[in-house]
Amino acid sequence: MGWEALGHWGEDAARVERLAGGVANDVWSVRVNGRLAVGRLGARSDADLAWETELLQYLDREGLTVPVPIPAKDGRLFADGLVVMTYVEGGPPETPADWRRVAGTLREVHRLTQGWPQRPGWRSSTDLLHADSGTKVDLGAMPAEGVARCRAAWARLTGRQTCVVHGDPNPRNIRVTANHVGLIDWDESHVDVPDLDLVLPGNAAGLDDGAHDIAAQASAAWEAAVCWDDDYSVKRLAEVRPV
Repeated sequence: MGWEALGHWGEDAARVERLAGGVANDVWSVRVNGRLAVGRLGARSDADLAWETELLQYLDREGLTVPVPIPAKDGRLFADGLVVMTYVEGGPPETPADWRRVAGTLREVHRLTQGWPQRPGWRSSTDLLHADSGTKVDLGAMPAEGVARCRAAWARLTGRQTCVVHGDPNPRNIRVTANHVGLIDWDESHVDVPDLDLVLPGNAAGLDDGAHDIAAQASAAWEAAVCWDDDYSVKRLAEVRPV
């Protein structure tokens, strides 16, 4: 149906300006009920979008700053692949203190979501020790030697408690103000080991040397697998030590 789905949010709902988004989605600022919001149109399944919108509502209720789904006129939180969410103010983290606040916010997400069910169709990094695919990951497309390196990195996470990870806490997906740290673009969020979120500039999460090495290797392996095989994923795989 495409952007015609925006009509579910009212006759006056309209797109304003295209925003930077992932390759999987078309993201625009939109105007709904006279206020600025964000619309994201993609090909995710209804089960996937139900998981994500429920998560965002929960995190909002718990006091975190996230894009909150705005219901359509009939009460649905998504329609025909479109989700409309509140606009989160702020800019990217710039100082070590900003990044420490980001680390604290990510840890709060992790604390609040222990025991959360896995996103439909997804696999965690440790699931991929035995499974070959899950949503964006297809280990069968990677060189066997690369798969062995990734699995060796993920094996070091075995036995850790899992929770929801944001999955892509880069500066573009963080909105910092004096009063909040907002996390946007939850398209890569899923249930996994929290270490994957905590490889931050300047080791802002304060991991000790051993924990940081484990997290950095596992994170590089994950990003190589989930993007394979563009230039970025090849670069990330090169950071994963040979077995």
